[in-house]
Amino acid sequence: MSHNYPRFIFVTGGVVSSLGKGIIAASLGVLLKSQGYTVAIQKFDPYLNLDPGTMSPYQHGEVFVTDDGCETDLDLGHYERFIDESLSRVNNVTSGMIFWDVLNKERRGDYLGHTVQIIPHITNEIKDRITQTLDSHKVDFVITEIGGTVGDIESLPFLEAVRQFEFENKGRTVHIHVTLVPYLEPSGEFKTKPTQHSVKDLREIGIHADVLVCRSQYELKRDIKEKIALFCDVSPEAVIACIDATSIYDVPMNMEHEALDDIVLEKLSMERKPKELSEWKNYVRIIHQTNLPKVKIAIVGKYTALSDAYLSVVESLKHAAAANNASLELIWVDAETLQHEDPKFLLADANGILVPGGFGDRGIEGMVIAAKYAREKNVPYLGLCLGMHIAVIEFGRHVVGLDNAHSTEFDDSTPHPVIDFLPDQRAVRKKGGTMRLGAYPCMIKEGTKLYNAYQSHSISERHRHRYEFNNTFREVYVQNGMVFSGTSPGDTLVEVVELPNHPWFVACQFHPEFKSRPYKPHPLFTAFLKHSVERDDKKLSQSSSFDNASLRAQ
Repeated sequence: MSHNYPRFIFVTGGVVSSLGKGIIAASLGVLLKSQGYTVAIQKFDPYLNLDPGTMSPYQHGEVFVTDDGCETDLDLGHYERFIDESLSRVNNVTSGMIFWDVLNKERRGDYLGHTVQIIPHITNEIKDRITQTLDSHKVDFVITEIGGTVGDIESLPFLEAVRQFEFENKGRTVHIHVTLVPYLEPSGEFKTKPTQHSVKDLREIGIHADVLVCRSQYELKRDIKEKIALFCDVSPEAVIACIDATSIYDVPMNMEHEALDDIVLEKLSMERKPKELSEWKNYVRIIHQTNLPKVKIAIVGKYTALSDAYLSVVESLKHAAAANNASLELIWVDAETLQHEDPKFLLADANGILVPGGFGDRGIEGMVIAAKYAREKNVPYLGLCLGMHIAVIEFGRHVVGLDNAHSTEFDDSTPHPVIDFLPDQRAVRKKGGTMRLGAYPCMIKEGTKLYNAYQSHSISERHRHRYEFNNTFREVYVQNGMVFSGTSPGDTLVEVVELPNHPWFVACQFHPEFKSRPYKPHPLFTAFLKHSVERDDKKLSQSSSFDNASLRAQ
């Protein structure tokens, strides 16, 4: 069999959702890349939304954004961080996209004379999407994660398409099924029946699992693996134990120990090669050290009860903490609570304060309090997208003297709209996929904190927003000490603001968290953590006063 053809690996899940199919897919990608193979990963999601861009974080968690401006599932963030590749819109497919394209083709007349049906029209469109990742660059492996669980009505067209695809590509496909093996504490035994039923459901669709990745609380003994193998028609070696891990970054090493990549290569008649995992293993070693100095970062947001809403931010902080040889401790601060509490009780322990992105006016005044606290107390501050708007609003009110300065997103009657619609966004009425999305260039001024972080005059970062700094107020902000250290080419849009007389106060319009990697941490997060680690809490906590009462009166 020629090795010039790509191989296709499909990852499905059963029993329950949230078993970590995305982490398994990404971990396999790490292991295959470590052997010198090239890998592409994609996610098929069965929901009817065209993308998750209009979903609440409580429904879907974080929305990840690619360089080409696609709003995607958060699993694509895991993919990028693990395999260190920038993905695109072809790597994220939803049922909504599939149906949209098929119906547009029908209206255009592509199917004249035919009844448009799930089979073959929808399934053909899905099969086309499996191979679209090969259009831009050829790879050795395409790993495709199918969202949801086997048995979901929504997933059936995808699974049928995968069945057909396997038939058309015999010998070039492998099916990995992720399932749950629960442990019953009262009886002290594992239960394999849920896995058996899940594999049976997959078989009824026409797909035979080649490898089973079994999530479990404890180690699976050989006899349990043999029982699962017997009832599910796989070899015991193809029953992979995936025990609950301390960190998601442990999973590639755990899968290497279970020889997941070797089994996949064997089934696809591909050569096993020496692995190069030194950088990954070094990162894992650092994050598990127990004697590192602790750095406490307060994340002040509106979705603090759901860490998945800020998933890339949290992972970026972890990467940067490891780069600074520090142990990260997160302090989750609900912005609404901060509006009614003295900030010294919620923020006094923080070595650094971060205000992440978000939409809507809930908790905005609490975020303004956090920005004021960081500025006056000399606490390192990093603002991301909305966090930049907050920094601009706070500075306008309390330094520039613009009473009731605000963003027109939250108060369209404000006398001082320091944050306003992008010029090309004012007439937009549709909510989905219409923001400023994807990678845009940014020019950096020398001698700034931003330049010190990046060591570059120009960068490219990903955006997801409708509102920008209002250039009408540029001059008065500069006169009062704010520096616009990053702007779009031609100096049209303000992309980054900072305070020169502060230990480290930087806020950016873009989302740097989308480009951080475990052993390639993002420069802004690395600089933020560096100054947070160095901060002398005791000295700085006594260095200035904070008038919270006057702030609440605003």
